[in-house]
Amino acid sequence: MKNVKATRSKITAAIASILLASACSAVPDTQSTQSGAQAKASLTAEALDNSLLYSNTCITEREVIAAQKMWGNGIVRIGSVFTNGGDYSDEAADFIQDMYGYDLSSVLFKPTLAADDQFRSSFDAALSYFVGGNDAYDEDKGFAIKPYTNVKFDNVGIINNSCKMAVAMGNYFFTDTNGGETKVEYTFAYVKDSDGNLRIVAHQSSLPYNPTAS
Repeated sequence: MKNVKATRSKITAAIASILLASACSAVPDTQSTQSGAQAKASLTAEALDNSLLYSNTCITEREVIAAQKMWGNGIVRIGSVFTNGGDYSDEAADFIQDMYGYDLSSVLFKPTLAADDQFRSSFDAALSYFVGGNDAYDEDKGFAIKPYTNVKFDNVGIINNSCKMAVAMGNYFFTDTNGGETKVEYTFAYVKDSDGNLRIVAHQSSLPYNPTAS
């Protein structure tokens, strides 16, 4: 899990140390001084949290394209493990941990084929979408275990103006084992973790509008 527990422990210890130092330096009978120290400690703790969890380097378009390729390969790999009788649930859990930022912050995830539980804000909810098997999400059939043999991204654009977050939008195409191709619209937002890996913090996808169905 990318040493998540160890990282969280470092953050907790560092924040506790900062707050203790601030409390000791504050003047007990001066409320404004104490409030100022607490505010400073909060900002310092937030900066420390970001420095431990996130990279300080900007995200490039090349990194986004590489992350998209990894995502597509991961979907194909989950399906392959399923087809071969392997532990596809464990494979999907590793995929989510590697590709999504559930251990960094909130994740906004609206999958294509989710209707009853449209938004998957937890790791378990995302895992259920990809492989099914969770009674709490009985609509899930396991998107990644269809399975697919190829995933191709076609970006209409990538925005990385804010440097620390990149947003990609376009269509991706999923090829099944019979050679059929499904076109899906997507928007992905990425941040870069402290190991230099891009992680998805927002993912929305949907089937294209079909005027003949209305």
